[in-house]
Amino acid sequence: MRIKFSMPHNLVIVFSIVIISAILTWVIPGGKFDRHQVSVNGVERSVIVNGSFHYVESQPQTWQIFSAFYKGFINMSHIIVFILMIGGAFWVMNDTKAIDVGIFAFLGFTRRMEKFTVVKGLGVNNIIITLVMILFSLFGAVFGMAEETIAFAVIFVPLSISMGYDSLVGVALCYFAAHIGFAAAILNPFTVGIAQGLASVPLFTGIEYRTLCWVIITLAGIAFVLWYASRIRKNPRKSPMYEADEYWRSKGNSHVEETKYYTPLSAWITALLIGIVLIIFAVEFPVTHMTIGLSKISLPLLPVFAGLYFLTGFITLRKSLHFFVLNILAYTMIYLVVGVLGYEWYIMEIAALFLAMGIATGLAAGKAPGELTKLFVEGVRDIVSASLVVGFAGGIIAILTDGQIIDTVLNSLSGALHGANQMTAITIMYVFQSMLNLVITSGSAKAALTIPIMAEFSDIVGLTRQATIMAFQFGAGFTDMIAPTSGVLIGVLGMARIPYVKWVKWVMPVLILLFLLGFLLLIPTVKMKLNGF
Repeated sequence: MRIKFSMPHNLVIVFSIVIISAILTWVIPGGKFDRHQVSVNGVERSVIVNGSFHYVESQPQTWQIFSAFYKGFINMSHIIVFILMIGGAFWVMNDTKAIDVGIFAFLGFTRRMEKFTVVKGLGVNNIIITLVMILFSLFGAVFGMAEETIAFAVIFVPLSISMGYDSLVGVALCYFAAHIGFAAAILNPFTVGIAQGLASVPLFTGIEYRTLCWVIITLAGIAFVLWYASRIRKNPRKSPMYEADEYWRSKGNSHVEETKYYTPLSAWITALLIGIVLIIFAVEFPVTHMTIGLSKISLPLLPVFAGLYFLTGFITLRKSLHFFVLNILAYTMIYLVVGVLGYEWYIMEIAALFLAMGIATGLAAGKAPGELTKLFVEGVRDIVSASLVVGFAGGIIAILTDGQIIDTVLNSLSGALHGANQMTAITIMYVFQSMLNLVITSGSAKAALTIPIMAEFSDIVGLTRQATIMAFQFGAGFTDMIAPTSGVLIGVLGMARIPYVKWVKWVMPVLILLFLLGFLLLIPTVKMKLNGF
């Protein structure tokens, strides 16, 4: 009799990893490094004291596997709330059918573009995929885009389905692209910036070689996605997500041609209220100081965007409510980027922005407060399973931390580096950083934990500290895309309705390619004299 294998639920997978982590606390002895506060690029951070490791009484975890989930929900609360607010806001927007109308209009635009010989030869879809991935890779490389991709997945997955692809391509356009940029960071303040500050290396030096690495790694990622997308478009049934994507196909935009286009009075009133709010912000913040690496650019962005909003708002209102809602979405994304680069926004501010977007959308559509609330709650209910998995994933970190074994593992690495030659040392660092990233997905936290030790050992074996930092940044990015402890990954997969196992199976081939490519790009940092190294 043939045994049928059923795909385990993401919660089952996470719970299994928690149990394995608890078993490890019985095998690996407890240990700790002393820590002290240092100022890194103007921010106080807790870093380890090199040479301070000492064994402590083991803390084997038993019943704590259950309390770990409580701690996980607390530790991941910011991402959980972020997911719930995005789910509610986009459900309100989806009720207006604006995104469907936008996708339909976009597909019409791509068909018209195919009349140009050059575009037809390259393939309009290939051009779109390439440009979108370059943009998101730049976002990851320059300002460390990560959590923001959760919101973009809600847009790109249905777009990808409508273009004849699958949900995996939709996630690749934003999440995958941003993370290859995050790994091949050029000016990422959360990895390169903090690591260089901890290693006492001039901030953002070595940018020339990092830029070259970003180009190579980004092109490799794009090539893989283009190859996969081409296969799926020729035969959609080859997609491992073909059956699961029925959810998105059933929400397709074939009905859009029958949509009644209208603009209610409530949309004009909402547009005016939004405009007043934007004017207030423009007056209060007439100049925005955008920080990109060491460069600061001062521009009157908020006044400019406020003025553009009135122009585009009037044009879209003349067309229909649907295009005005898309206008709201577009300015939400614009203000997100400006907020992150100019005003140091993080999850709280971005979540508030999307909540405001959802409310504005509902008001524009003439929804009564009760109806608007009901739609928001339905959206939260629809995405709550993804939020649960994020909270449970936080339990893995809680178990390993309470079991006090992370520092023991790090100390074992430092012992392995004794007596190693340069290539062996950089290889050990790269592999270890990649493995550690499966547990500690925060680039800044991992930098504070490992760079003080790695920088010292790089001096001993004759490596440049820049080479050590590059091993760290590659390790802090690639394996993040399969880390079960990553709230961002679990959140994106939840939004896209992609099972964790299917995602890992899909991304693993290109992940191995990128990992090997990262190793090859580390060789010149050891064998060659590079500018800034």
